[in-house]
Amino acid sequence: MNDWPDGWSDDRGNGNGRGYGRGSSGAQPEGARVMRHVQRPAPPQRGGVPPQSRGYDDGYDQQAYDSGYNTGQVYGSPGGGQGGDGGPPYGQPPGTGPAPDWRRRLKIGSLTLVVLLLAVSIGTYFWADSKLKREVDLAKVIERPGSGEGTNYLIVGSDSREGMSADEKKKLHTGSAEGKRTDSMMILHDGSNGPTLISLPRDSDVEIPSFKGSDSGKLFPAKGRHTKLNAAYAEDGPELLVRTVEHNTGLHIDHYVEIGFAGFANIVDAIGGVEIDIPKAFKDKNSGADFQAGKQTLNGEQSLAFVRTRYAFAGSDLDRTKNQQKFLASLASQTATPGTILNPFKLYPTMGAGLDTLIVDKDMSLWSLGKMFFAMKGVTGGEGKSMNMPISGSTGGNLVWDKEKVKQLVEQLKNDEKVTVTSDR
Repeated sequence: MNDWPDGWSDDRGNGNGRGYGRGSSGAQPEGARVMRHVQRPAPPQRGGVPPQSRGYDDGYDQQAYDSGYNTGQVYGSPGGGQGGDGGPPYGQPPGTGPAPDWRRRLKIGSLTLVVLLLAVSIGTYFWADSKLKREVDLAKVIERPGSGEGTNYLIVGSDSREGMSADEKKKLHTGSAEGKRTDSMMILHDGSNGPTLISLPRDSDVEIPSFKGSDSGKLFPAKGRHTKLNAAYAEDGPELLVRTVEHNTGLHIDHYVEIGFAGFANIVDAIGGVEIDIPKAFKDKNSGADFQAGKQTLNGEQSLAFVRTRYAFAGSDLDRTKNQQKFLASLASQTATPGTILNPFKLYPTMGAGLDTLIVDKDMSLWSLGKMFFAMKGVTGGEGKSMNMPISGSTGGNLVWDKEKVKQLVEQLKNDEKVTVTSDR
């Protein structure tokens, strides 16, 4: 035992296991220094006065030693903290720790969500962009009018049966004609005064201008030949159709969009049908139409019959174009909803159904296509206007455009002014 001040002893290494931690239970680590207070007899009193009162000094200051130590305290305990247990700091209840940093967790969660949404959006963009069929080269169109304000789309519904089985042709009443023709043609102007949708009747009387062959590159001079508008498409495809529309209107066409029978029907089915109000019942064996009056939801087959019917109406093609405008605007309005855009189980089938059969010009971007779609929706949202090309009469079964009204209409569109021109039919 080493010498320590009176009243203390060193029990290091005695192996008795006492003095480790608080109390006498627990093993004492080898070599640990333990100071225990040893009770010793009090020094003799002189004259009955306690040593504290008379300055008696037996070699140590007991109060100084007692103030910082406890009986059985071990120095150098493994835990490094009070009691050697490595527990929480002094004064903190056991089993507790720092409060969670919810602000940091929220930031990390928000960042993760943004990155995920960005990745999905970029992936969707490139997937959709890869499906676009950019087959129409407007650079082949010659002698084009100057561009005006806003954007002009030529929207074409073709009777293409490409990719359709015999059963599908029979079900959709499309017939089995080879090639493709235009079943509907519209100009959609998107500008600062709201969208304007103008139908071009397929029986419109137009002049075929000089043009360059889309495949041969050969220049065909103008011969003053007049024919139905849809004949221009049948003769040399989309490029000649654009050339003919620009020549007869003086309006520059910025983008071309075409969809066939199958794609149209598939889009309608993908969104679960289109609700439309039919004011008067009609039936047509040629298109397969058989509708009652009133609000109803049309599936793909019924929708195709609705937009193709003309023999059931007194106005024939003019009445059909009005139904086409009404239906396409309703289709766009019901598709551009949170229920479709935010639902991947609806969005991807809808986009896939449309993009698989959509033909556009080489300069068309997904952004421009999206703007066209929402402009179409705006036609029925009270922001735009729909009309037929103004007609003044007919010749040889062809509908003749009202030249003065057409000129005024084109000027308003070029200057992106509010359209005040009306069509009488």
